[in-house]
Amino acid sequence: MNHYAVTMTAKEKAEFLATGAPQTLNPNEIRGKTLFSLISPGTELNCLYCGNNFPAAPGYAAVFIAEETGSEVKDIEKGTVFFCAGNHRSFQQCDAAGAVKVPPGLLPEKAVIARLTGVSMTTLMTTVARPGDMVIISGAGPVGYLAAQIFSVSGYEVLIVEPDTDRRALVMKISGLKAVDKIPLEDKSIVGKVALVVECSGHEQAVLDACRVVRKRGEVVMVGVPWQRKTELYAHEILYEVFYKYVVLRSGWEWEVPAQSSDFRPHSIHSGYQTALKWLAEDKVKLDGLITLHSPSNPQEAYQALLSRRANGLFQIFDWSKV
Repeated sequence: MNHYAVTMTAKEKAEFLATGAPQTLNPNEIRGKTLFSLISPGTELNCLYCGNNFPAAPGYAAVFIAEETGSEVKDIEKGTVFFCAGNHRSFQQCDAAGAVKVPPGLLPEKAVIARLTGVSMTTLMTTVARPGDMVIISGAGPVGYLAAQIFSVSGYEVLIVEPDTDRRALVMKISGLKAVDKIPLEDKSIVGKVALVVECSGHEQAVLDACRVVRKRGEVVMVGVPWQRKTELYAHEILYEVFYKYVVLRSGWEWEVPAQSSDFRPHSIHSGYQTALKWLAEDKVKLDGLITLHSPSNPQEAYQALLSRRANGLFQIFDWSKV
């Protein structure tokens, strides 16, 4: 049987290449055919596709069918569909503890989006803001859009900020949530009353505006990656707001919570994925019209569409049935 993987072979060049047979299946592992894998428009595009280290193996989210199980793996039936943090390749092999069963009825191309939902799930687990509080999601890319959905599902009053007119209209239409073009610093009903800003754009002006809009001791969580400098702002402007408004400005580091739950730390990356998959299955996170499927046999087309901002929808996914 032939096996394949998407591989970055040079700057702005993605290829579909044959890869070696899977390594020996360890006692605690499961393995099977990939159904779908999700493209990360941030990490994959900036660090790998436009990076400098080649070859590189992109991808960190996949849905697959369990076909083989290690000798110590119990209670997993062959043919069961799982989500895992896997690369863009024709098969997945992972520790059984790291795989999450996809709920019945949930389409696998939707299930794979649990990975990006998990990015802001950490913020939801760690914030001091509570349901009923006002939360602003700054930047409605894939991660920001999902953040808005999960905070809304959890009972927060959510406002999306997205400067792009077309994207703003799209996310309002699909999610049903309110969205504006910029943080409303002139609106007295909002300024000083926001408990949390989840900053997903990576833009320094957005961070400054977030610090200006939150209430005293409000949180500004930086989820978006500042890939490049976009303004001529001085650090003093942000420091001033942090100091005089007692702002909690912190990282949105996804791995702040443990990978697996334990007796005294029940919230984890794994439990976040479980919750994300449950909400996706219950249609609490709206995705209709936001998914575009690509053939992994022509990855260059998918990545170039993202790079040139021609990609349709918010979520770009490789469909491995197209191989």
